[in-house]
Amino acid sequence: MAEKKKETSILQGFKTFLMRGNVVDLAVAVVIGAAFSNIVNSVVKGVINPLVGAIGTKNLDGYSSCLEDPCKVAPDGTVTSGVPILWGTVLGAALTFVITAAVVYFLMVLPMSKYLARQEARKKAREGTQEVLEVSELEVLKEIRDALVAQRGSGHDRS
Repeated sequence: MAEKKKETSILQGFKTFLMRGNVVDLAVAVVIGAAFSNIVNSVVKGVINPLVGAIGTKNLDGYSSCLEDPCKVAPDGTVTSGVPILWGTVLGAALTFVITAAVVYFLMVLPMSKYLARQEARKKAREGTQEVLEVSELEVLKEIRDALVAQRGSGHDRS
């Protein structure tokens, strides 16, 4: 009986963990990120690589250096002799990363931070207005009290 209750509490805890907003948000971010990486890869292959190709090869993967001569690569991509350093591949990955980071920052992070700053400013403005209203109500109540005290005081003098 204790094992059944323990399993239920573990399953309940796991369900609570999964239903947290952070986990769901993370899952959505991973799915969107995977789709977004395809877009960025297409931009790199379709735009960046041809621009680089105007200077050299059409594909950054073609840029390499050789540590030990002679570097020979078979048509299937396997290295038959030498030690090639494929720095073009690293450069392509770095460009992909920089483009991805720039797009995420300028299309997602920057607008969201501006939106949150505007929301915070509105919230502070509302709180400031509410404080002013509370202060003015307090002042009105004090004036009413003072007026009542003054009336009582003047009424007691006549009796």
